[in-house]
Amino acid sequence: MRFIDRVTMAFEGVFIALDAMRANKVRAALTISGVAVGVFVVVAMGATVHGIQQSFQKDLDEFGATTFQVRRRNPGMNNCDGTDDSCPDRKNPAVTLEEWHAVKQLPEVEAAMGWLFGNGSQFAYRNRLIKDVGYDAQSSEWTQTDQADIFPGRSFSAAEHDAAAQVVLVNDSLKSQLFGDSDPIGKQVTIDMKAFIVIGVFHTKAGFLKTLDGRGPDKPRAVIPMLTAWRHLDVWRRSFTMMVKPKAGVSQDEAMDAVTALLRSHRGLKPSQPNNFYLVGQDRMMDVFNQLFGAIFLVGLTLSAVGLLVGGVGVVAIMMISVTERTREIGVRKALGATGPTILWQFLVEAATLTCLGAAIGLAIGAFLAYLVKANTSIPASVPFSAVVTSLVAAALTGVVFGMMPAVRASKLDPIEALRHE
Repeated sequence: MRFIDRVTMAFEGVFIALDAMRANKVRAALTISGVAVGVFVVVAMGATVHGIQQSFQKDLDEFGATTFQVRRRNPGMNNCDGTDDSCPDRKNPAVTLEEWHAVKQLPEVEAAMGWLFGNGSQFAYRNRLIKDVGYDAQSSEWTQTDQADIFPGRSFSAAEHDAAAQVVLVNDSLKSQLFGDSDPIGKQVTIDMKAFIVIGVFHTKAGFLKTLDGRGPDKPRAVIPMLTAWRHLDVWRRSFTMMVKPKAGVSQDEAMDAVTALLRSHRGLKPSQPNNFYLVGQDRMMDVFNQLFGAIFLVGLTLSAVGLLVGGVGVVAIMMISVTERTREIGVRKALGATGPTILWQFLVEAATLTCLGAAIGLAIGAFLAYLVKANTSIPASVPFSAVVTSLVAAALTGVVFGMMPAVRASKLDPIEALRHE
């Protein structure tokens, strides 16, 4: 069969399939719905995960491509159930201020930011009280790693940090709840009954990582000097983390080796002993992300496969009925010279048309949901082109595979017997 004839038959098969769907609306709707649901699930999840991945990568890029963390515990998914056996890193000593100062002095290091996390604090201004406010207690290098705009006001200086000055920066949400439309700069607030002076308002750029740990722009949050929290607030000191930025011209591996050697020497670890701390670069953080959302996406693929299976069973049913109802037509076509492969091709095209139509509907709904997620959250959800192609190909293959049996049956009908069919 010539290529042009096959293309013509393909279009003919599409029109016949559409006519069959109009004649059997309920059966066609059930088949299309099954495929549409399957495609919608995978497209919606794919768009969301794709958007989260972009946002997550953007957050990591803020810290710099070669920047890495020094942590007490492994940030990965290690099946920790709270016991020492399953969580051996619970025994690791905390990263100390002395180690932080030593890392900052390394010739391979440009900057090392100290970082503590505070949660559940009470912020008050006059008769206004805001509970469960989180804050980041960071050293003065924090503006190099967190791309937050500050206006009005300013950040705290290195001298204020080292003196543990009781100053604070608030985000838009906290500023609005405490001060309304008035200027907060220079006003005194209390944090857990301790007096602080507001010196600036920071505007955090939205990102999934920040939203996940409560640092999104819609959550009330503050930034204070790290040493201030260490000395004056009830902060969990064992959470102390360093963000280390290598000097220009120094690779991440070289800086990591220098930090590792320093910490092992400071902690008196023997060559045979493993590290009791963790260095975490962007690649490791992305691995953790892929582990978490890869598992979620796998669940979505499973649900999608169930939807396609339901649609495939519907294809078998509707195509078998179609073959029975059109037996006499098939006999006429064969009597006029249509071959078995020609009939087979026509019915496979009809089956693929059913499933591809369902896929197109699922894609449209999934794309609309991605638009809603993007418009109403900080996640830049979008449907990747690969998801569109994969969905259409999977739907077409579902139609071909499940439509094969009815198509083969139609292609093998005896023309004489088919013409006698009533």
